[in-house]
Amino acid sequence: QLQLVESGGGLVQPGGSLTLSCAASGFTFEYTTLWFRQAPGKEREGVSCISYTGFTAGYADSVKGRFSISRDNANKNTVYLQMDRLKPEDTAVYYCAADRSERVQSMCAYELWDMLRDYGGMGYWGKGTLVTVSS
Repeated sequence: QLQLVESGGGLVQPGGSLTLSCAASGFTFEYTTLWFRQAPGKEREGVSCISYTGFTAGYADSVKGRFSISRDNANKNTVYLQMDRLKPEDTAVYYCAADRSERVQSMCAYELWDMLRDYGGMGYWGKGTLVTVSS
């Protein structure tokens, strides 16, 4: 069974940067990998996603131009989320998710974030890492 562990969260000032990591273990990481976040009192929302090959990546409008997703399949089975120019509204628990289906791969490619948010069949989830953006 695939296990996902997030790390890299913390407290950062507005305008600062953080890099989140999602490390996979259990099986070869041949999955579309996604980052979601959930702020207190708000719905979970999709942030970014990347195909297994790394050739396709998607971003929510709220983070485009500020966040960058990448993956290292060869050495670490890890997906990274580089977050720059952070804003207080980026404060949330960030979750890593992974799925092997073509459906999720397509939703990622077309950045169908509402559908991804509501998709109840996501394969695997991590436990989350807290990001707090505050002065």
